[in-house]
Amino acid sequence: MNDAENKKLDDLLARFDKMKADNKADLSSDEDLSIAVMNLVSIEEHLFFTGAKMEQPQYYDLLAEVRETRKQLMKKLVKNPEGEVWCISKHLLAASMRIMEVGTKALGAGRKDQARELFEKAYGVYALFWGLNLGVVKAEGVKAIDDNAVNRHDTEKKGLMGKLGDLVKKAIDCCIE
Repeated sequence: MNDAENKKLDDLLARFDKMKADNKADLSSDEDLSIAVMNLVSIEEHLFFTGAKMEQPQYYDLLAEVRETRKQLMKKLVKNPEGEVWCISKHLLAASMRIMEVGTKALGAGRKDQARELFEKAYGVYALFWGLNLGVVKAEGVKAIDDNAVNRHDTEKKGLMGKLGDLVKKAIDCCIE
C-alpha cells in the first residue's frame, strides 16, 4: 500500500477505536451476529431441502419464520442497503459459510493444504462483507489493473479481499468482553 492508502487504513482503524471507546459500536458483537446470520441462512436452506425431499410443506412454514428472524438481524448489520447491497451481503455471508464448511470437510479428510486454501477464500469473502458494510469498499473510479492489485499503486498485490482481511483482523477483536 502507498502512503495515502496507509493513512486511509490508519484513519479507519482510529475511527473504529473511537467508536469502541464511545460504546457506539460493538464490532465483536456484530461479528457474532454475522456468524448467527450465516447459520440462519444455512437453516433456511436445510428447511427448504427437507421440505422438498420429504414433500412436507410444514418445513416451508418454519423456513418463513427463520427467514423473518434473519431479516431482522441483518438490519443490525446492513445499515446502508443501497442498490443490491442487502442481497450481496446475504450471499457473501452464505458463501463464506459454505466455503468454510467445504474447508472443514477437506481438513477432516486430511487434505490440509486444500483446507487452508478454502479457509483463506472463506475469510476473504467474509472480509468483503465487512468492507462493503463498513463503507471501505467503493466502486467509483474502478479501472482494469493486475488481478491481485487493489489499485495501480499497489505493491503487495494481495488483492482487495486480502487487504480487507487484514483490516478485519485489525479492527474486530472478538475477544473483547
